[in-house]
Amino acid sequence: MNLRKYILILIFLALSPLVYAQHKLQLNVEGVPTKKGTICYAVYTNESSFLKFDKVYKSGMEKAEEGKTTIEINDLPDGEYAVAIFHDANSNKKLDTNMLGIPKEQVAFTKGRLKMFGPPKFKECAFILDSNLDLTVTLE
Repeated sequence: MNLRKYILILIFLALSPLVYAQHKLQLNVEGVPTKKGTICYAVYTNESSFLKFDKVYKSGMEKAEEGKTTIEINDLPDGEYAVAIFHDANSNKKLDTNMLGIPKEQVAFTKGRLKMFGPPKFKECAFILDSNLDLTVTLE
């Protein structure tokens, strides 16, 4: 290879972390009543996918810790996100609801709160991620 190709490769390698920046989101989930079960999370990137199980951007779970459970979500590129969280106390890997669809297990949202007649909208929960970020949410 000639010198020009080496220089172009070096420039590409130097710039690629800036173009494809990946960030860590740390969620501090407060109000966890017991260490039973898990704290489940789902990350969404837009209104049309928000709270739809088949359109989750990234999801996972962490063992519940009484009081506060910390969740780290890695490798998120710059963007707008909203996160829905629930305490899966019985470890059945789903949000249990009553006949009306009202959650029986505690839930939380980044920046948003459960409303009298349903969940918040994406925009009420959304935040911009352009660097590592720590957020605190409280289970309701």
